[in-house]
Amino acid sequence: MRLALVTATANPHKVEEISAILGDAVELLPRPDEVGDVVEDADTLEGNARLKAVAICDATGQAAVADDTGLEVDALGGAPGVHSARYAGPDGDAAANLAKLLRELEGVPAAERTARFRTVALVRRPDGSEVVTHGVVEGLIIESARGTGGFGYDPVFVPVDGDGATFAEMGDDAKNAISHRGRAFRALRDALAD
Repeated sequence: MRLALVTATANPHKVEEISAILGDAVELLPRPDEVGDVVEDADTLEGNARLKAVAICDATGQAAVADDTGLEVDALGGAPGVHSARYAGPDGDAAANLAKLLRELEGVPAAERTARFRTVALVRRPDGSEVVTHGVVEGLIIESARGTGGFGYDPVFVPVDGDGATFAEMGDDAKNAISHRGRAFRALRDALAD
């Protein structure tokens, strides 16, 4: 019998990625329409993931899975970090976030545009127990967007472990094999199997 988890995210791109990574080990159930967005006001990625998972678990009475991801750019002192989804303002517009990031990095030499994506994946069970895992991928922020796949900052992030392509230029399998989310959710899959 597969473990069923209600997803905290309503983002179809993230659900597809998570489902592809977890495979047949877990049955992902959609977040119920009546459960609204959770205010993500924690000061850490783990805190935001917990807020979302607890809200969904409490609302449904079922185990819930949530994650939070941040892009940490060294030249910007680790920003946008925990504020990645709302970097350009509270609306969370991906295009505006990306444009702001590139504006703030104007004039920064390529060698100094180091960054990392960090993901925390968290399962919260109705009994209050949790499983928490982490995934990190190092990379560089390029000067202009390349590729049409992925979402968010993917068009400007070139992972060190890759072949020079941005996440947006990679196919799903190639991206999931090395991405922060792939690493966090593979660790989660393994932890849930134990």
